[in-house]
Amino acid sequence: MSNKCQIIGVLDNGLAGLSPPAVEALKHADIVIAATRVLKLFSALLTAAECKDLTGHLGQLPEWISGALAGQKKVVVLATGDPLCHGIASFLSKKLGAEQLDILPNISSIQLAFSRIGMAWQDAKICSVHHKDAGEWQTGSDAEHGFYSLLQDINQHDKLAILTSPENNPARIARMLSMENMAELFSMVVAENLLSADEKIFQDLSIAELAQHTFNGNNVVILSRLQTKKPELLFGYADEAFKQRKPDKGLITKREVRAVSLARMQLSTTSIVWDIGAGSGSVGIEAAKLCPRGHVYAIEKNSADFTIARENAGDFGLHNYTLIENKAPQGMADWPTPDAVFIGGSGGELAQLITLCLAKLLAGGCLVMNFVTIENLSTALEALKLSGASWDITQLQASRSQPILHMHRMRAENPVWIVCAQQET
Repeated sequence: MSNKCQIIGVLDNGLAGLSPPAVEALKHADIVIAATRVLKLFSALLTAAECKDLTGHLGQLPEWISGALAGQKKVVVLATGDPLCHGIASFLSKKLGAEQLDILPNISSIQLAFSRIGMAWQDAKICSVHHKDAGEWQTGSDAEHGFYSLLQDINQHDKLAILTSPENNPARIARMLSMENMAELFSMVVAENLLSADEKIFQDLSIAELAQHTFNGNNVVILSRLQTKKPELLFGYADEAFKQRKPDKGLITKREVRAVSLARMQLSTTSIVWDIGAGSGSVGIEAAKLCPRGHVYAIEKNSADFTIARENAGDFGLHNYTLIENKAPQGMADWPTPDAVFIGGSGGELAQLITLCLAKLLAGGCLVMNFVTIENLSTALEALKLSGASWDITQLQASRSQPILHMHRMRAENPVWIVCAQQET
């Protein structure tokens, strides 16, 4: 055996699930490292080796391995399934270098789970919540919650395989789906203790029923959307797609201005966005569509507009959008650092908000503002001059066709100034 750490994938059927090379490696190992449960599973074969319990000692693992290799000892790490699929091998490769490892993968629990129900899995999104206790999901939770990334994956994919932990268990996932009004969109299968004597497959229960069930073992969750998710527009929605306050007093950024403003915000899929003075919510909602791995934090002081923006966000099925009712900057103290900020309304605090946003923006981040009055434009420019930020102005005046008799004429929309600023680095 070369002087490398061997990482062997194991299953809950113990020795029966090991290949001959894996068995030989275990027989000749000087040191075997594994979780408590796995060490017990292979205790009959580990009578001569020094056994180290990995449970609660992950941070010490690279040191243990390096010390063993330096002493020319044969060290084996046992990991469940395929150690390179949300497993320990990736962690060790980063810490020790891939050249120090010899990996013998096994069938993954994901493969086994799909085989139990006869479902192809090549198109499944593989996820894991096999980490520290994330706590129960609460509506409106953001990226600080351990289930946030999973929720975004569920929202974007039709089929998912989810590796769980004792705390972050299938019931907790089911409760999150119910809270987010997604329980009727998916079927949910739970494969528990695969290849063990007490293996169970929960296939005929509703998500509501699974949310109340107690799971006691090692579980894989399979989610399958009942109807394939249809492709959706990312942005460019008609103004009529958003509820607005009527008569013609609703606060909505028109589609042409919205498109240019979003372009100037320089968004990526992971952007954190602030939407100040959300109005009907159109800009923040389209930003959330463009940033499926990011999050939009919006604030609106007018109760009627807040209610409408909240309804619009619900209609668009967003799960990466947080809206609060308040007058900016109140209530924004705990918002994470933004990649982009949009100011559509300021509630008379424009200069203060510009200073705050420029100070909070990440390096290279963009502040985009819309103005329809000369006075607000003037206030903004004075604040920007004092800030030392770089800025530019675009005046946009769109005209839309309107029928007249059997012909069409052009009707002009109100001109809008789009002011874009970045803090000098």
